[in-house]
Parts: sequence; C-alpha cells; structure tokens
Amino acid sequence: MRTNVSLLAALLWFATLAGATQTSPVAKNADADVTRYTLPNGLRVIIVPNHLAPVVTVEENYLVGGDETPTGFPGMAHAQEHMAFRGCANLSADQIAAIFAQMGGDNDADTEQNITQYYETVPDQDLDIALHADSDCMRNIVNSQEQWEQERGAIEQEVARDLSSPIYKFIVRMNEDMFAGTTYEHDPLGTKESFDATTGAMLKKFQETWYAPNNAVLIITGQVDPEKTIAKIKELYSDIPKKELPSRPEVRLQPVKSEHISLPSDYPYTISIIGYRMPGTDSPDFAAFRILADVLASERGDIFGLGAEGKALEAGFDVAETYPKAGAAIAYAVIPSTDDPAKIQQSLKSIIANYVKNGLPSDLVEAAKRSEVAAFEFERNSIPGMATLWSQAVAAEGRKAPQEDVEAIRRVTVDDVNRVARKYLVDSNAVTGTLVPQPSGAPVASKGFGGSEKVTPTATKPVPLPKWADALSKPLEVPKWDLHPVTMNLPNGIELIVESSHLTPTVTVMGEVRHQPDLQVPQGQEGISGVLGDLFSYGTTTLDRLAFQKALDDIAANESPGTSFSLQVLKPYFDRGMQLLAENELQPALPPDAFKIVQQQATDSVAGLLKSPDYRAQRRLLEGLMPAHDPTLREPSPKTVSSLTLDDVKKYYATIFRPDLTKMVIIGDVTPEEAKAEVLHWFGNWKAEGSKPDVDLPAVPPNEASAAQVPDPTRIQDEVTLAEELPMNRFDPQYYPLQLANHILGGGFYATRLYRDLREKTGYVYNVSIGLDTTRTRARLTASYGADPANVPKARALLLQDIKDLQTTPPSEGEMQQAVAMLLREIPLAQASESSIGEGLLARVLIGVPLDEPVLAAAKYKSLTAEEVRAAFAKWVRPSDFVEVVQGPPPK
Repeated sequence: MRTNVSLLAALLWFATLAGATQTSPVAKNADADVTRYTLPNGLRVIIVPNHLAPVVTVEENYLVGGDETPTGFPGMAHAQEHMAFRGCANLSADQIAAIFAQMGGDNDADTEQNITQYYETVPDQDLDIALHADSDCMRNIVNSQEQWEQERGAIEQEVARDLSSPIYKFIVRMNEDMFAGTTYEHDPLGTKESFDATTGAMLKKFQETWYAPNNAVLIITGQVDPEKTIAKIKELYSDIPKKELPSRPEVRLQPVKSEHISLPSDYPYTISIIGYRMPGTDSPDFAAFRILADVLASERGDIFGLGAEGKALEAGFDVAETYPKAGAAIAYAVIPSTDDPAKIQQSLKSIIANYVKNGLPSDLVEAAKRSEVAAFEFERNSIPGMATLWSQAVAAEGRKAPQEDVEAIRRVTVDDVNRVARKYLVDSNAVTGTLVPQPSGAPVASKGFGGSEKVTPTATKPVPLPKWADALSKPLEVPKWDLHPVTMNLPNGIELIVESSHLTPTVTVMGEVRHQPDLQVPQGQEGISGVLGDLFSYGTTTLDRLAFQKALDDIAANESPGTSFSLQVLKPYFDRGMQLLAENELQPALPPDAFKIVQQQATDSVAGLLKSPDYRAQRRLLEGLMPAHDPTLREPSPKTVSSLTLDDVKKYYATIFRPDLTKMVIIGDVTPEEAKAEVLHWFGNWKAEGSKPDVDLPAVPPNEASAAQVPDPTRIQDEVTLAEELPMNRFDPQYYPLQLANHILGGGFYATRLYRDLREKTGYVYNVSIGLDTTRTRARLTASYGADPANVPKARALLLQDIKDLQTTPPSEGEMQQAVAMLLREIPLAQASESSIGEGLLARVLIGVPLDEPVLAAAKYKSLTAEEVRAAFAKWVRPSDFVEVVQGPPPK
C-alpha cells in the first residue's frame, strides 16, 4: 500500500481546445497546462505535463476496492488486482511481463479501501505501448481457475508477510474495533481463508461488474504531448462499453469499541499506541484533521518532546488510515522493554488531553499550513509523485483537482483545529495497544534447508509480442544523457556537484561525509557513532533544539543533519536554509544534558537490540560472511555505550567531520554560480586538520558455506537470506556482466527466471530478489525471499537451480535483449524525480565513478555476449558457498 501524499496542486482554470466537442471539451490549465477529457463511455482522463525527464507515468484508477468486495471475501479486489498481471483480453501473462520488463520494469499496482490502482513509469517513447496494455486489461481479464490456482499461493504469501508485522497486526485489530459493522473493519489485503474459498468464476464476476471505463480515472504525468495522447486514448479506449454500476455499500459508523490490544512483537523495544477514529476525506473537518495531525507530530510539540526529554526512546503522531467516511490516527511512544507501558501511555493521554483543554499552539498551526503548501512544490519535482498526487485527490477523494485540498488547508483556522481536537481526541473514540517484545533465542546452526524441486527449463524462447509493441524488439540505442551536472572542487576540499532544474522554485541539497565507523571508532567506544547522530537534533551553539526547529518551520524547510545530510527548501529561502544546515553540521550544540539523555536511550536501545530476531539474523549472516576480526564484526554493547563521555563524542566528531571527505549535490532552481557562492559562504571556513584517514574497508576473502535458523516467535512466514562475498569490487570490469545476469534472474516480475519459477509457476513466494552490492573494496551477492516454512526448502532449491542453470548454459537471445532493455530504460527512469537524480549523482561521486556512468555502462551492456554473461556468473558465483539465514519458524 502506498502512503498518501500531501494533497496540494497548482491553480486550475479551463479553456477549450480547437477540435474538441462541446459536450466533452478538452480543457487546459493556463498555468500548469493540465488537460482534461472525458470519453463518451465515461472514462475520465487528466494529463499533467512535466518536462523534468523523458519519462511518463500512467496511473489507471478503478473506483473499486475493499469496500465493494462480497461479504466474507475482503480480499476480492486485491485478488483481482493480482490477476490483471496473469492475462488480459489479448495479452498473455508472459506478454504483459515481457512488455513492462522491457520498458524498464517500473510498474505495479495496489488495492485500497475504495480504489484499485495500476501504475507504471516508462520512457516517453513507450507511452503508446503502455496505454495499449492498460486498455487491453480494461476490456477483459482472463481470470481462469487455472491461473488463479497458481496466483493464490503468491497472494497468500503476501498476507503471511504482512501478518508477520506487529504494526500491521495491530492496525488490523484496531480497525475491527473502530469500524465494526462497516466495510472498513476488514483490510482489503484479504485473508488466507477467503482466498482458499475464492474461485476464478467469482473473480470474473467481480471484474465484469466493476472494471468499466465509467468507473475509472486515467492520470498521465510527465513529458507528454496532451493532444496526441488524447487522440491515442480515444483510439484505444473509446470502443470499451460503459457498464451499469451497482450501488455501493453504505458506511454507517457505530461507536468505537474501546479496548486495549496487547500483541507480541519481534521489535527490540515496547511500543505503546493510542489510536483515534478521525474524520474521513468526505468530511468538512478533513483539512483541519490534517493540520491537527501535523501539529501533534511537530518536533516542537509535546509528544515528540517525550523522546527529546528522555521519557521515551521515540514518540510521535501519525495518520494510519484515510477513508472517505472516516480515518484513523495513532499517537505512539517507544520505550525500553523493561519500562512500564501503562506509564508512558498515560503521558501520551495527558499531553493530548492538555492540548484538547487548552488548545493547539497557533504558531504550530501556521507552521503546519506553510509546510503543507510547500510540500506541493517539492512533490512537483517528481513525475510519479504528481501522478500519485492527482490520483489520490481525484480518484480516491473525489475532488476535481488537488487544488481543492490546498484551498481547504489555507482556510483552516486555529479554532477549526481545536474544534476537531475536542471532537475526536477523546477516550471514547480511542483504541489502545501495546506491542510487547519477544526476544529471539540464539541462532541455531544447521546443515542447511535444501530440498529438491524440478521445474521446466528457464532459458525460454523470446515471448512473441503484439505488433503494437514491435518497437520494444528493435535494436536498442544508448539513452541520451540529459543531465548537465557541474562539478567544482572547493578550496577546503568539498566536492560540489550542481544540477540546475528550474521546474519549480525549490532547491534540494544532499551530501555525505565519507567515513567508516568500523575503522574510525576507538576501541571500547562502539556505539558512539549513533550517539553523535542523535545529538544533532538538539540544535546548534546559537539555537537550541526548539529555536532551531522554529527557524526551519519559519521557512517550511526540511533538514536532516549528520554524516549523511540533506535540505529541501523553497528558492527564496535558499540562503537561510543553507545557513541553518551549515550551523547544524559545523556547530552542533552537543549539550551535556542532551548527551545524558541520548546516552541512556542508546544504552537501553542496544540492550533490546542485541536480543531481537532482526539483529540476531543480521549478525549471524555477517558472522558467516566475514573473516574473524573483520572491522564490521565490531558491535556496541550497553557497557561500551554507557561508558562514553561527552569529550569522547566531541573528539569523534572532530575526527570524522572533514570537508576533504565531503561530497555535496545541489539540484533545483539554482545556477552553479549561486550554489557555489552559498556553499563557500556557509561552509567555506570549514577546515580539515591532520592527514586524511583511510575510510575504505579492507578486501575480504571468499566465505565458506554455513546455515542458521533464528527463532522469531511472532512470525508466521520465514524470511530467508542467502549471501556470499565475491573477491572483487565495484571497479572490476566483470561488474557489468554480473549485473546483466542479475537482471536475467530477477527484477522483471514474471518476465525473469526467479519470479517465473518461485512465484508464477509455484506460488511459493510473493517477492524474491537478487542483487550485487559493491563498494570500493568489496562485493556481496544477496538473494532473499519470504515463504511459509514448508516451502522454504522448495523455493531455495529452485533459486539455486536457476543460478546453476545460468552458470552452465548461456542465456537465450530473448533474455539478453530483455535484460539489456531493462538496464538501458532504467537510465531515464532514474531521472523521474529531482531526488532520484540527486541520489544518483551523489552515489556515483561517493564511490568514484564518472557522473555519466549510466550511459557508459549502457554501452558495455549492449556489447556483452550471452557467453560472457554465463562465464562471469560461473567464475564469480559459488552456489555451494552461500551463507543462509532463516528468520522465523523452523523450515519443514
């Protein structure tokens, strides 16, 4: 499920395009160039051009979800979403998978309570192909019983995965109490029992009832020609008939069943939660609720203060559910497992009661409103983000445009926020909960969890594509490099990269001080890096914690300090934002009182962490991979953290924070000259002292095989990780054939070997991944999947079989073409948002490859032969030497 974004947009007004009919005009926005059109069959189309990159996002929204599912079958809409990938009117499952894989593999779907969304981000040249595929599935979805029996295993694994999450289990129970007797009481994810009773015929009936053009909204954002796109949509969708839609279930809310829910958890700490039923998107109180939630979550607020003052490890307030007729929000506090959850829950209640009685601070209300308005400008820097924004506003909330939300937010007053708080933040409207940690037992060594499983050969012939997708089979060209980064080395050693993008009046800064705690932390001070990181939030030498956060709130900026740092700020406040970032990085307060708080929190956190299943699984994996005494095997303990002094922290800060190890990327509405001037102004006096340290870990030899099972009493599904160290690094020429091999094995849904064998054919898993992580000195191959205990050995056997097959038999011509297509088309897709552009530039400068390395790599991928890929995989990958760790119940 995707998280709802702040619902803000640019002003709309309409003008009729030449050639459009009077009854269904094409309407355009003179400012944002938004185009609307409604086909005679009822399909609504909204096109929002965005010229950040040669990329388009298509989001097809069906106005049906968990609300409309039959009684006893809460996951019917979710199951139908899955089946859309199993075959449509004129497309087989293999064709759907191959088409989207070759367009870059960035496609997915999700089901919510009142909406089902299918979305893909593709190169702009492939927009027509994406629309062809989507329209085919609007016509018909096969929904055969045979296909459903194969997909049922995968969707049940998705349910098992979520039911292994303590937070998810609490939300499910909370919704049953808050929304009893309504469609909201059942999560649209569904249940294993209902899926076992579902048939292909039932799914076919559901699809024929609800999948109709007059029950859909098509949102398209990105580098798109609106008139040509409307013409193509008419061609592809106009002959799909509209349908008579049934009435929708009525939501009649009953009083909340106020109870306390206690659940076991595999987290290393206790979480105390208070959930409140809140207004839904249809309510006139919704905008005030959003501002109320922002105020209660503010870092200047009293709830957050529980963590800052040492009364909790962390505390906050968040929106949990957003439905048309109701919503839910939670206040939470994280405490050590040895503390009393009733006490911290009472503290949360007292804070909220005080706000209800005395009112919310007016300055926090205004700060929240500024932040919501600024959030839209930041969201416009993302092509997929804009598609989500419009889909949520128009399809999920029933607005005409996101502007309705921003105008509603602007109208919110302090009195509105206080009225909503008094109405909804009451005990009779609440459900409380406690997630109680269940420590893991020690990892159990094993001889492995292998099994035998036979499938058909995976090196298959190319999938024949329909004629309208012929372009995907043509020889691939290396994508044009559309970025123009300017690199500057400043006198103090900072390496600055600037990418100008004048799409919105915003600037994003991201950077990192290259460091390696495993090498740089003094012996006996393990854990000091985390303590220092947490102290940055306590302000600067000139502004204390609250004053510093107010300064950020005043300019609606988002800032994150530390060795990895970032800033998002509106262009008019760029100078002030850079000043605050520099002060936080170079002049952190590191106050003694805060040090005592953070030190105690870190001591308590480490004590719980060392017993947790997640940590023990990660630790066991690392111990299997690393040679004895490797620096990465160092770990903190309550003793090392509690023995730290503030002087230790200050000395460590002085050691690792150096300009000559700092890389910084600035992207947005700024010229290279402006960016350089700002960095020099605020960071120019920062000087390095002493010789530059070596922050690269030493190379390691290949590991030996081992296996272990880490008990996790709260999970019903096993999480399986197989990994091995490869004696190479990022600069080895064979990095490229190995990456191509991984794209043949995974990453393309049903189009790649692992997904076909472990999910499509057998339903053993919901997700499976394989990837190569490389640094300047090391490389690790990791595969992972989640499966029921009985299927762990079977899935493992198939995974290893696919790896061995690729080592002995060169991939087919079709597989090579598809993998190269995925890699090449991923290049423009990685430029679909300013944040992803900045992250890519920063990652490349940190590791030390050229900034245009993606297009240099593209040429290498194109030149590789199938035999070179096979030979590289055979040389470097050792199927018998994986370190395997299973977290959860013992495999069967």
